[in-house]
Amino acid sequence: MSGPVGMIGLGNMGGRMARRLVDAGTAVVGHDPVVVPDGIERGTSPADVARRCAVVLLSLPDSTVVEPVVRGPDGVLAGAAPGTVVVDLSTADPSSTATLAAEAAEHGVTFLDAGISGGAAAAEKGTLTITAGGRAEDVDAIRPILAPIAAVVHHLGPVGAGHTAKLLNNFLNAVTLAASAEVMVAGQRAGLDLRTLLEAVNGGSGQSFATSNRFPRIVEGDYLEGGLTSRLMTKDVTLYTELLGRLGVPSLNASGPLASFGLAAHLGYGDVISNRVVDALGDLAGGVRIQQPQQPSREA
Repeated sequence: MSGPVGMIGLGNMGGRMARRLVDAGTAVVGHDPVVVPDGIERGTSPADVARRCAVVLLSLPDSTVVEPVVRGPDGVLAGAAPGTVVVDLSTADPSSTATLAAEAAEHGVTFLDAGISGGAAAAEKGTLTITAGGRAEDVDAIRPILAPIAAVVHHLGPVGAGHTAKLLNNFLNAVTLAASAEVMVAGQRAGLDLRTLLEAVNGGSGQSFATSNRFPRIVEGDYLEGGLTSRLMTKDVTLYTELLGRLGVPSLNASGPLASFGLAAHLGYGDVISNRVVDALGDLAGGVRIQQPQQPSREA
């Protein structure tokens, strides 16, 4: 597949992924209602992007945004020629994804789902993990295009499987982040040295992505701004519970993250990175903050 690649949605994640493609030598035609970064050709609409690109990537908040972008009067399908490939990198409802794929097929367009994991830092470095759904040969065909943004692409099965895997992953992400935030606030109130606590947890059975990658930075005052917000985290967990309802699987552990990130949104942290949930819990605990004093330099 040659020619420019389309990117619809140029926010925290889409903008970083588009920049990785440009840096790798790929021309990118982008569309976003807010901003199109320098170095990216501006598309006037999703249809315009699809008319100009054989491969169109979507990086949007959820299915309620993806659906009109794909099927609207000036949407992707309105501009896409037969043979166009649409890759949805959003965190979306798998049932909606399957419906859109069927509609795209009627236009001769291939629609693949490709959930991304790793956050803004991985998007910046091009080391995202992708869970993809669609025919194996179609997924293999787009691997070279995704190479600048992803360290690995896992093919999970037919269309919808990639977004299903992403929801399962994001639920675990939500649980461990919310639980770790609670533990860190408790550790601070108990008078523990949080750097040492994290070393102990990460050497033991409580280790998670949150404790090993997030909180060592947060205790130093770096919240890793620019990633998934608490409002979007709540959306992802809600989609997870809806998915489990369709599968007939009980969801017994969703109430914790829903309460935690819902609290964060209620206290004004809804549109900043979800790592700020630790401050929301700290507010409820009387204004606790987990940042640790700077350690003295060991240099003479």
